[in-house]
Amino acid sequence: MTNSIAEIEDSACIFIIGSNTSACHPLIARRVFRAKEKGAKLIVADPRNIQLSRFADVAVTQRLGSDVALLNGMMHIILKNGWHDKNYVENRTEAFEDFKDVVESYTPDKVESITGVAQSDLEKMSELYATNSPAALLYAMGITQHTTGVDNVKSCCNIAMLCGNVGVKSGGVNPLRGQNNVQGACDMGGLPNVFPAYQPVTVEANNEKFVNAWGKPLSDKIGYTITDMIQAMIDGKLKALYVIGENPKMSDPDQNHLEKALANLDFLVCQDIFLSETAQKADVVFAGVSVAEKDGTYTNTERRCMKVNKAIDPIENTLNDWEIISRLSTAMGYEMNYESPEKIFNEMTTLTPSYGGMTYERLGLDGLQWPCPNAEHPGTQFLHKDQFTRGKGLFHAVEYLDPAEMPDEEYPYWLTTGRMFAHYHTGTMTRVSPHLDTEQKTGYVEINPEDAKTLGVNDGETVRLATRRGEIEAPARVSNKVVPGVLFVPFHFAESPANILTNSAFDPIAKIPEYKVCAVKIEKAA
Repeated sequence: MTNSIAEIEDSACIFIIGSNTSACHPLIARRVFRAKEKGAKLIVADPRNIQLSRFADVAVTQRLGSDVALLNGMMHIILKNGWHDKNYVENRTEAFEDFKDVVESYTPDKVESITGVAQSDLEKMSELYATNSPAALLYAMGITQHTTGVDNVKSCCNIAMLCGNVGVKSGGVNPLRGQNNVQGACDMGGLPNVFPAYQPVTVEANNEKFVNAWGKPLSDKIGYTITDMIQAMIDGKLKALYVIGENPKMSDPDQNHLEKALANLDFLVCQDIFLSETAQKADVVFAGVSVAEKDGTYTNTERRCMKVNKAIDPIENTLNDWEIISRLSTAMGYEMNYESPEKIFNEMTTLTPSYGGMTYERLGLDGLQWPCPNAEHPGTQFLHKDQFTRGKGLFHAVEYLDPAEMPDEEYPYWLTTGRMFAHYHTGTMTRVSPHLDTEQKTGYVEINPEDAKTLGVNDGETVRLATRRGEIEAPARVSNKVVPGVLFVPFHFAESPANILTNSAFDPIAKIPEYKVCAVKIEKAA
């Protein structure tokens, strides 16, 4: 997030796109509701009628995968009416003319034909966002999990800059992270192309820095992304896989394809606190410890590094993740003799400039937000206050592209996937909780009443979904949450795994698969 969670309460306008915030980020949703009580305008754009839609000043259900067209259409209207921040655009941005040339062609009638959003709603959305400052834009995986995910994010940045909403309190572009330490994992180099603090491995000075710190030669080659790994397993180029705290057998797209990939491995290691579906396939399983059993730090969605303190001793035959990794590394020939998580943190801060001013003592109860470059720095509440990291903000000229797979005669429905309120991710933890499991014990298929009537499907009856990749069966949930022609399946349930159906096509830059849209057919099960 460019801004902080608490700032949302004081936004004059909140634009939520591709995020079911109240179900997936309820604490952040609480801030949205507080802002609404203070008079903030709320815009919601989501292919489903989510809970927040009922509280919005304007809510639209755009066609799946049409976010670039929707945002370009809004920016067309903003420019046409002169609602953009001219001074901000002139002094703090560049490449505006090329961007403007593209946006000019996204007229309201064209955008309506692509997105299904009425021109009157498009006008209202545009006016609310552009004329109520500061305006915060919130998005989640409904924006990123597309073959055009990078374009979607660039478009979100474009509209925020166009209206002068980046580098101001209670504004910004604010991605809501899917798990509690996704931000921290990325910050620490959990990506194939960078060292900690996003220092590219291909830059010689960066490579030398970490060679000197760790005393071993390091590759300057960019590694595999997850999507690259799956194909490399199939091709026999990747022989062993070490999975820590993840359940790809449930979370990766085109599950049948993934099964073939995993079966082609020589060796699979999993490290987890429960025997997940992936761990059940492993040659070796390392038993880690839960958050209540360990000390350390994590960094949340607002860039806040926070300390976690052990509440109970680890149960028998388990170890901290860092201890497992250290022992394995030592056994493989590179000795790791860290004494504690704090020692690891201290090394981390010397190599990660944005964390340079942090210590356990300074983190205290509330933590610190990066960048925090030195011991005197208080941490950064919001980014890009006076200028962008790169100097001037760069507008991108982004054209709309269709999703990789569109409905056709054989597969006439749209399918989208996501989370529901009671369960989390692949259900590894929530489905072993009796209270949460009672809330929702099985998967389901949301279907609009019109479609249910056409198909002769009643609420609760079992239906069969099929795509070009596989099929599942699950109970139908007849609901106006989805519009006609669209089906929704939560991906938490191994008995009816949504990712047997999803498309493994991915964004060419970020390599994120298109979980959020594919073509599907549905019928009543025998």
